[in-house]
Amino acid sequence: MNQFYQSTKTYFKTINFRKIIKKIGFLFLGIVMLLLITSVVLSVYFKNHKAEIITQINAKINESISGTVGIRDINYKFLKGFPNMTLALSQVELKDSLWSFHKRTLLKAEQIEIRVNVLGLLSNEINIDKIEIQQATLHLFKGKNGIINTAIFKPQLKGAKSKSSTTSSINEIVLDQVHFISENQLGNKLFDFNILSLQSKIDFGDDDWHTKLYVKTLAKNMAFNTQRGSFIKDKIVEGILVVDFSKQKNQISVAAENLEIGKERFDINAHFSLDKKKSPFDIAITTTILWKDASALLSDNISRRINQFDLKKPINVGCTIIGDMSETGDPEIVVTTKIKNNELKIPDGIISDCSFEASFTNQYEKGAGCNDVNSTITLTNLSGKYKTIPFTIPIGIISNFEKTTAAGSFKSDFPVSRLNEIVNKDLMHFSDGQAKVNLDFKFDILDLKIQKPLFTGNVTVKNATVNYGPRNLTFVKTEIQLDFTEQALLIKKINFKDRRNTVFMEGKIDNFLTLYYENPEKMLINWDIYATFLDVKQFVGVFTSSGQKASKKQRKKDDFSGGLYSVIDKCQMVLNLKADKMTYNKFEATNAKATILLLNNKLIIKNGWVQSSGGIISFDGQLAPYGDNFLWESSAKINRVDISHFLTSWNNFGIQSFKPRNIKGFLTASASLKGTLLSGGQLKTNSLSGAAKFDVSQGALVNFEPITNIGKFAFPFRDVNDIVFKDLSGNFKINGDLVDVNDLKVSSSVLNLDVNGVYSYNRGTNLAMTIPLRDPKKDEFIINKIERAANRNKGIVLHLMAVDVDGKIKIKWNKNHE
Repeated sequence: MNQFYQSTKTYFKTINFRKIIKKIGFLFLGIVMLLLITSVVLSVYFKNHKAEIITQINAKINESISGTVGIRDINYKFLKGFPNMTLALSQVELKDSLWSFHKRTLLKAEQIEIRVNVLGLLSNEINIDKIEIQQATLHLFKGKNGIINTAIFKPQLKGAKSKSSTTSSINEIVLDQVHFISENQLGNKLFDFNILSLQSKIDFGDDDWHTKLYVKTLAKNMAFNTQRGSFIKDKIVEGILVVDFSKQKNQISVAAENLEIGKERFDINAHFSLDKKKSPFDIAITTTILWKDASALLSDNISRRINQFDLKKPINVGCTIIGDMSETGDPEIVVTTKIKNNELKIPDGIISDCSFEASFTNQYEKGAGCNDVNSTITLTNLSGKYKTIPFTIPIGIISNFEKTTAAGSFKSDFPVSRLNEIVNKDLMHFSDGQAKVNLDFKFDILDLKIQKPLFTGNVTVKNATVNYGPRNLTFVKTEIQLDFTEQALLIKKINFKDRRNTVFMEGKIDNFLTLYYENPEKMLINWDIYATFLDVKQFVGVFTSSGQKASKKQRKKDDFSGGLYSVIDKCQMVLNLKADKMTYNKFEATNAKATILLLNNKLIIKNGWVQSSGGIISFDGQLAPYGDNFLWESSAKINRVDISHFLTSWNNFGIQSFKPRNIKGFLTASASLKGTLLSGGQLKTNSLSGAAKFDVSQGALVNFEPITNIGKFAFPFRDVNDIVFKDLSGNFKINGDLVDVNDLKVSSSVLNLDVNGVYSYNRGTNLAMTIPLRDPKKDEFIINKIERAANRNKGIVLHLMAVDVDGKIKIKWNKNHE
C-alpha cells in the first residue's frame, strides 16, 4: 500500500499529469466562456427583438383570449435556464370580458417566469419549457346567476387556422406562493388553498399527458356545500400526486400514497371529468387514523356530532365522495370502518372491548338527495361492555340528522351485581341474581338526549337481592319480569321482604319510557300488592323515613343514580294493597284492603278496610311531609269491635284514668282525626286533633276506680265493681292533650251518668258529672223510651266534678251545676 502511495505521488509530479490538468482547465474555461457568450448573445437578441417577442406572445394570448391581459413589463433572466431563454413577466393581470359584473380577476401575479426554447423560437415556434408563477392569486368564479369568469378562451372554429403560425407546449409548471380560489355560488361550493409550493414535470403522449406533481398547500376552505362547512379546514396538505389526463375519457385522474393532511397520511384515488355540461367527480380515500383526528378533518355539520364520541385506538377508514362540481347540494359521501377490541367513549361513559362494523351515507335512499335528512349510520354486530355489563346490538340504525332517530335491537345477559358499577350504592345496591335483556328499540335523539322512546321486548331478573338505600328497602330472592309493549311497561313477579314483611308486587306503567325521559312527574305506576303479613308501621316508615339520598359529590358523568332517583322521587304510584294479616304496634287486623296513592311526596289512602277485634274498620287518610315529620289525616268507621281489645291495641289512646280491662263490650264509632308522625312511623305524643262519636253495646265497666270510690259511700248496696251498660255513647272533640266531652251518657245496671267537660291526658281535667241516685233497676221494665228518660233524673241527683288536683283526679261537689 505504501509503495502504491509513493508511485501515485510521483506520477502527480510528472509533466504528463500537468498537461492533462491544463487541458481540463482550458476546457472548463471554454465552456464558461461559451455560456457567457451565448447568454450575452441571447441578451442582445432579446433586447433587439424584445418588441417582436412581446408581439408574438401577445398574438398567441390574444388569439385565444376573450378579455384583457395586463403585463407591466417583460425582462430577460440572464443565464437562468440556459441554454433556453427565461422571460420574467411582472405584475400580470388576466380578466375576462364580464369582469365589470362579477369583479373577480381570474389571475393576478407579481411575476410569471416563462422558459422558452431558443431553437424553437428561431424556427417561429414558441415551445414553453417551463412556467413558474410567483406570488399570485388564481380565482375561478361562478355566480348564482350562472355568470363565470373562466370563459376567457375563444372557441376554435372548425377548419379555422391560427392567426399566428407559432405552436406551443408546456413541459414544467411551478407555483410559488399562489392563492387558488374556486368559488361556485350557484353550487354553494368553495375551495380556497394557499399553495406554498407546487412542482410538476409533464410527459406528453399523443393526446394524453402524465405528471408527478409535488404540492404543499394550506387548505383554508374545501367546502362541497358552504352551508355545511369545510373539510380539512386550515390543514397543510403535502405529498406527491400522480396526475393523468385521458383525452378519450376527457378526465383527469389523481392518485396519491401517504398524502399528508395535517399530521395524518392518506391514500387517495380521484377522477375529475372535464365535460363542458357536467363536471362529475369521485374521490376514494383510505387511512388509519384516530377518531378525534378524523373528526378534525370533516365539515362542521358532521364533526360537531361525532365529537361527542371517541375511540381510543386508531381505526381503518374508507371514504368515497361522489358528486358534480357543476351541481348544487352535497356530494354523496360514504364512510366505512371495522372496529375490533377498541374503547368507545360515549356521552354517558365508556364502552370497553368494543367491536362493530359501521357505515355512514348521506344518501341512504337513492334519489332522495344527499343531505342530513337522508343521512344514516348503520352499526352491525356491535358488542362491548358498559362498565362490566356486556351487551350486543346485532343491528342499529341512526337516521335523519335533522330529526334524528335510532332503531335496532339490544341484548345482554349479566350478573345483577354488576349494576353496582353504574348506580350509586347509596341509592341502590345489588347482589346475587342474573339479568337478561332482549329489547327492540326506537327513539328520537335531540341534543344527544333520548326522546319519544319505544322499547318492545322483555327484561328478566332471577334470584336478585336489591337494597333501596333512601328508604332502607330490601328486595330478597327477587324475580322480576319487565315486559315492554308499545302501550305500557308491565312489571311482574317482584317479591319484597323487609324484616317481618313479605310482599308480592306486580305493576303497570303506561307510556313509561316517554315519561321517564321527558315528564317523570306525570308517570303513574299502578301496583297490585299482596302480603301474607304486613307491619304497617314499618311499611309507613318506608315513606316517612327522611332517608339518605345518593351522594352528588362523588357522582360521575356515567352514573345513572341522579336521573333514576329523580324519576323515583317525582313519579306517582297507585298501590292496590291486599294483606292476609297486618299489624301496627299492638294493633292487629286481617283481610286488609286499601288503595294507596303516592303523589308529590304525599301518601293517600282510599277505601281502606280491615277486620280487627272481632269487627270491621273502614278508613281513608293521607300522609304528607311537614318539616322533618309528617302530617296525617284520617277518617274511620268502626263497626262492633271488641272495645277492650281495640283499646289495648291502641295503647288506650294515652288515657291513664282507666285501663282497657276496665271496660267490656262492642264499639261502634266514627272519627275524623289529624296528627303528626315522626320519622319511622311513630305517632307524636299529644298531636291528635279532630272529632269522634262512639256507641258501646253489650258493655260493662269492671272495677273502674273513680266509680268504685263513689260507690263505697253513695251506693253501698249496689254492685259497682261490675256495671252492665244499657247505653254508653258520646262524642268528643280532641285537641292535643285536651278532649272535649259532649253528651257522654252512661245507662247501666248500677247507676246512670251524664258527663260533660274537658278531659286531659296530662293536666287540666274538668268534668261535670250528673249522677241520679235512683236505682236503674226500677226502670228496666219500662219499654217506652220517653217515659224511661223522664224517670232518669227523679229522686236524689248528685252533681259532682272530676278535677285535676296536683296531677290526680279528685271528686268534688259541683255547686254551680245547671
